[in-house]
Order: sequence, then C-alpha cells, then structure tokens
Amino acid sequence: MAVRILAPPPEGSGLEPVRGRPGLPFIGNTVQFIRRPFAVTHDQYREFGPVTWAWLFGRRAVVVHGPEAAEAVLVDRDGAFAHGPAWQEFLGPFFPRGLLALDSDEHLHHRRIMQRAFTRDRLRSYTSALAALTTSDVEAWEHGRAFHMYDHIKVLTLASVVDVFMGVPIERPEAVQVTRALNDAMGAGGAVVRFPVPGLRWHRGLQARRMLEEYVRRHLPAKRRGGGDDLFAMLCRAETDDGRAFTDEDVVDHMVFMLQAAHDATATTLATAAYHLGASPEWQDRLRDESRALGKPALEFGDMDSLPSAGLVMKEALRLVTSPSMLPRRAVKDTQILGRHIPSGSLVLVPLLTNHHMPEYWTDPERFDPERFSAPRCEDKAHKYACAPFGGGAHRCIGAHFADVHFKSILHQMLLNHRWSIPEGRQWRIRMTSLVPKNGLPVRLSAV
Repeated sequence: MAVRILAPPPEGSGLEPVRGRPGLPFIGNTVQFIRRPFAVTHDQYREFGPVTWAWLFGRRAVVVHGPEAAEAVLVDRDGAFAHGPAWQEFLGPFFPRGLLALDSDEHLHHRRIMQRAFTRDRLRSYTSALAALTTSDVEAWEHGRAFHMYDHIKVLTLASVVDVFMGVPIERPEAVQVTRALNDAMGAGGAVVRFPVPGLRWHRGLQARRMLEEYVRRHLPAKRRGGGDDLFAMLCRAETDDGRAFTDEDVVDHMVFMLQAAHDATATTLATAAYHLGASPEWQDRLRDESRALGKPALEFGDMDSLPSAGLVMKEALRLVTSPSMLPRRAVKDTQILGRHIPSGSLVLVPLLTNHHMPEYWTDPERFDPERFSAPRCEDKAHKYACAPFGGGAHRCIGAHFADVHFKSILHQMLLNHRWSIPEGRQWRIRMTSLVPKNGLPVRLSAV
C-alpha cells in the first residue's frame, strides 16, 4: 500500500505533511485497527512518527501517538479542536446534548452545574450510600458454581449510580434492562452500517435510546415536584446562561449520558482488576490484608487514602484497559500537531489505550505490575500525559474522584466477603469495540 499525505501544508509554513497508508478500499484500516490496535498503531508510529493518518470508521482520521501529541490535542491551547462534533459522529443519536457533546462557553456553563454533584461533601455522602448498597449486593454473591463476575459488577455499578445520582430505587431486573440498553447505545457507536436495519447495531442503539429516555422521563415529574439534593434534582432546578430553566430534554440528555459515563468505566476497571487479582493471588491477599486492617465492614470517605495498594491496582487496571480507548476531536481550523499540518475539518484521534502500552514509557507494558506506579519507579511521572485515563484539558472527566470512591467501595466488599481465582486455561480476552470481557469473566468464587 502506497504512502500518502493527508494534505499539503501551506507554502512557507515550515510544517510537514501528515503521512499514512489509506489501507484497503472502502474499509481502510478499520478491521486491522479493531482486531490489533496495539500492533497497528505501533507500526504507524514506527514508520511515520507521532502524527499519522489512516482510513478508519469510514473517514480519514489523524491518529496521534504518545503523551506529547496527546497533550497538544487535549489541552488545545489555541482552540483548534472541538470535542462535541467529533463525539457526535460516533454517538450522536444515542447521547445527544450531554456534556460529551458540548463545547466552549456552553460546555463550561453546563460543566459548572454538574460539578456541584462532585464536591467533597457530595463524595462523602455518596460513600455512605454506596456502602449500604454494595454490602448487601456483594454479600449475596453465591459460591460453589460458575460465577460471571463482570455481569454482576456491571449491574451493581449501574444500580449504585442510579441510587446516588438519581435518588430513585431500582430493582435488579430493571437495572439489568437499563444496563443492556446502555450497552446497546454505546455499541452502536462502532456500527459499520449506520442506518436502522432491524437486528443490526444502529437499529438496536436507537431502540435502546428510546428505552433510556422513557426510563428517565418516568421519574422526571416526581423529581421536579419533590426536589432533593442529587444530580437529577440539580438539573431539574438548573438554568441556561440566559436564565431559562433546563427543559425536560436537557435533563434527560444529561442524565442518560451520566448513567453511562459514571458506571461503565468503573465496571471495566473493576473487571480488569478482578481478573488480574484472580490470576495473582499474592496481590489479592495483599489488598485483602489492607482492607481487613481498616477494621470496618464498609468504607468511609476518609478511608480512601488508607488503601494504597488498592490505589496502585486501580491505576494499573485503568492503564491496561482504558475506557474510552480513544478520545476524538474535530479540527475547526487549520492547525498543527508537533510540526505536522492538520487541515480544518480533520477527525483527530488520541488512542489512550495504545499510548498506555507504549514500551517507550512502560516497562513490559502487557504485564500486570501495579508497582510501576509506586516510588521509586513512578513510570506514570515520565510525562504528564503518559497515563491519562480520565482525559485532559477542559474536558477532563469530572467524575475522576467519584470513580476512585466507587471502585474502592466495591472492591473492599469483594475482598472482605470472597476469594476468587481464574479457572485454568482462561485468559483475559476483551472485545476491542466495547472493552468488555468476551465471556463475562467467569471465576471460581469461594469463602474467605
């Protein structure tokens, strides 16, 4: 396949063109990228440097490699990259008008409103709520049979997010339905056929979006009447910049996106940690001893820093499987990344997942090694964006501290109530399009 440039730089600019290989007709590099993302991006980086382009997901896409390029795009000091239009290409009909889809002053205004749900006092109250919910759920996990841990973690994280951010009860059967709908909505973003053919991803995604809207709207009238101090109630009281109350559509869009964002990454991180702790019993015992040393059946907010080993494992799980795996941006004007010319309109992808596996920054990057984050190694300190699972710049995830509380609260209960191991021959296999375990993460669950 011939090497081609994305676009010639302006004469006299001193910039270099972005080079790449377009791949196969029609499908480009998409199939290889989905199946072998590390190998494909490593090959691109080795041949063309930190800024290259490929034909991905039906469009030309600039792919930037390494922390320096990631910082240039995510920090975006000259305002060249839009967040919303890029995400809308993938998830537009399924998560419209959520925080994900906003930019500039509108994004800042909505972000400030939603940040009120993540203050220190709020996080303290969430910890108490999570303790009650996770304790009863995790204690009920059954021993002595095949136990698909990811499936249980996924529903538990969703139910706990509904509890703390919506303030409404949700029983397990309904939590399972909402979780499936969120999975279908997210999965539709990777659809090749992007119109509603019954049975295909796009069609399932649209059906899922309708179900999620109906679920939130069902609780909206009571929330507007009764108020409360959860995020759902805050959004019902919120106003736009010009003083207008948020419409029902505004509230629904924000809540549907929040349900997805606040539970999915934590579920993936917990599943990744659970697999490696099951395969590394010495680490599982180390974390269990740490949790037992607290002498508490459930965590309090002040206990988070008293679990240093759990913190190392969380960082390593986030590095090994980073969700979302890529952060897209749209160039809104001609610009440059590390001296390469980026024409206006370009889709730019920051592949966090592959950046977190670059051997230039990580020792034996495919190995589970939480100590890489501790002194004196501190491999994540090689560059501010060497490890950036929560993104960066103005769009850095506002729920990073909640994710820490969420992860540790559930893992603490898992460690105190159960011991688990990975059945012989089972390996960690994930679907690269959704970053979930292919087999539901079967484990042998036993009493401590």
